[in-house]
Amino acid sequence: MPDWSYQTLFRPILFRLPSRISRSITLQAMGRISKIPGGSFVIRTLGHMEQSPLLERKLGGLSLTSPIGLSGGVDLEGTAHRALAQFGFGFIEIGPVTTEAIRNHDPIDNNVKDERINYPSYFENEGLTAVAERLKRPRHKLPQLVRLAPLPGATPHEAIEQLESMIQKLSASGAAGFYLDVASGSRSWEDIELIYAEIPQMIKQAIDLPFFLYVPLELSEDRLAELLKRPETTLLKGAVIGEAAFTCPSRVGSVVGEGASPSQDQSFEEAQTFPVFVGKEGLELALRKTAFVKGMCGASFIVKAGAGVHEPYDALLLQEAGADLVILHSGLVYSGPGLPKRINEAIIYETVRHEEAPSLPSFWSNWGWMCLLGIGMIIGGLLAWWIGETTVLLPYDLSFLGMTIDEIHNVNHHLIHFMSHDRITLAGTMISIGILYYQLARYGQRLGQHWAKTALMTSGIVGFSGFFLYLGYGYFDPLHAMVSAILLPMFILSLRRNDDRPNRKPVNLHNDKAWRLAMWGQLCFVVLGFALTIGGIVIAGVGITNVFVKADLAFLNTTRDILNAVNPKLMSLIAHDRAGFGGALLCNALAILIIALWGIGQGERWLWWTLLVGGAPGFYAGFSVHYGIGYTDFIHLSPAIFALFLYFAGLILLYPYMMSKPKTAKTMR
Repeated sequence: MPDWSYQTLFRPILFRLPSRISRSITLQAMGRISKIPGGSFVIRTLGHMEQSPLLERKLGGLSLTSPIGLSGGVDLEGTAHRALAQFGFGFIEIGPVTTEAIRNHDPIDNNVKDERINYPSYFENEGLTAVAERLKRPRHKLPQLVRLAPLPGATPHEAIEQLESMIQKLSASGAAGFYLDVASGSRSWEDIELIYAEIPQMIKQAIDLPFFLYVPLELSEDRLAELLKRPETTLLKGAVIGEAAFTCPSRVGSVVGEGASPSQDQSFEEAQTFPVFVGKEGLELALRKTAFVKGMCGASFIVKAGAGVHEPYDALLLQEAGADLVILHSGLVYSGPGLPKRINEAIIYETVRHEEAPSLPSFWSNWGWMCLLGIGMIIGGLLAWWIGETTVLLPYDLSFLGMTIDEIHNVNHHLIHFMSHDRITLAGTMISIGILYYQLARYGQRLGQHWAKTALMTSGIVGFSGFFLYLGYGYFDPLHAMVSAILLPMFILSLRRNDDRPNRKPVNLHNDKAWRLAMWGQLCFVVLGFALTIGGIVIAGVGITNVFVKADLAFLNTTRDILNAVNPKLMSLIAHDRAGFGGALLCNALAILIIALWGIGQGERWLWWTLLVGGAPGFYAGFSVHYGIGYTDFIHLSPAIFALFLYFAGLILLYPYMMSKPKTAKTMR
């Protein structure tokens, strides 16, 4: 569920459903996909979640692949953790966890306008036993850190015993670290101090694991300072700034330790509710808390924060305030599952933009050979177009058939036109491929962009492999063989010494109107890429099997048997053209699909022009030759018309986004 599908298709539907139902549907769907063989690969492929070494972080002895973490409140039961682990996260939180399960079935309120989620129960969780069993059977390789909380209403002595028992059991089950949530809920300050004083004893239960203090958003700075100054704090690796704020104003005093303990005047059922909200409003509180903690405890004290992070810019603000790691919750709901990837890209750019850029590879090292291959494809396409418009068949084609042009006309007046139609559409596709290859090599491969190199390599392997489709019906095309022999070494040379490099261009930081429109444009090109891929496979398959579809035979006003009876070699020659076009279309489609999935970015003007100019020859060749020879069957042309609609709609919707230069974090302050 990348952003281009979430923002356009799924979010409008899911937001119309009750929040608990939409959450369950989403998590169950992702969880089931991840369990299918190859499901995790599909998730990574759709989102291109490859991690950069620049994102690696250390967390109290743990190695993280990214500074972005998943909040425990997103998926309480870990239903979709295997899928979510592919989204670009470096660690996953679990919790809050209490010794007993706390269930709540009251509605969750999704305030779309204010981008705020109101939860009826702060402590809702599946309980210690269920979490321990889940940790014993990890569904992914990311570190899992558990937020521990005493049961609401527990006395200080009971709270200490509960925390110690949970630490002991969960550390044995595979927890990577713990957050001690001792200040949330209606607990008096005296009780909080009593529990906090036992932190050394708690840490002894899992001495090798990192421990963090969980800081509620509403904990006053005075009270927070008192905790941070205590000697027990020196045993902690850092603090986690909470993501939730209490929705009941009368309870805010209790959260900061000024109210009465719920055990004095509330039943357990009443005490466990604590309605809270997560959303954009929490960002300012998180920024202040982050800066305060970092200022008091210094650079070595790790701070995690994430309340209100709905855009990459929010994460950069937290990072500037002192946050070492960022945790996502409500931002995933409102921005989409691509948010961690976008934040990672923003962090990479902010890391490298201060460094001197390394020298670019020379023309002949790798990318130049791909440029030459692209030019060769363009020249070959122009030559094929000229042949298709003039003689159509070359001397060796006629020699293979043992017939002249006039004799072919006498067999069927439309046959030469039909073969011209195949060869011109192939020519337009070849020119499109050449343009894509040249542009991707010059503006993507040269800069070490992984997605561009993957598009070129995947498309090239399929394209050169497609040569064997020409042999499907026993016809060997010497010209095509010669062109392949010339271009193949260029392709191989373009793959050598092809190291990845971080992107040094500014990236999108906001969920603005241009970005939202671009999600629709990206959806159009993704659908176009998949449609052309299917079309290429089908055409190639038809070419090496039945050769014709019903519309072809209707245009020719003949049957396959009649043509075969006249000259069996006619079928081989036509099949060679059809299979070749199908292979070329598949080659082109894969390049477009990977561009659409991974390459779309704000300010990438060259790529917008590449899509415009690269697609034009293919569409022009296809429509012009069909209308030129009178092959205008609507059913036959409808896939091409649909593709043309997606092409223009995608370009129009992407224009504001790809043509506007993204603002850097520095320029927006």
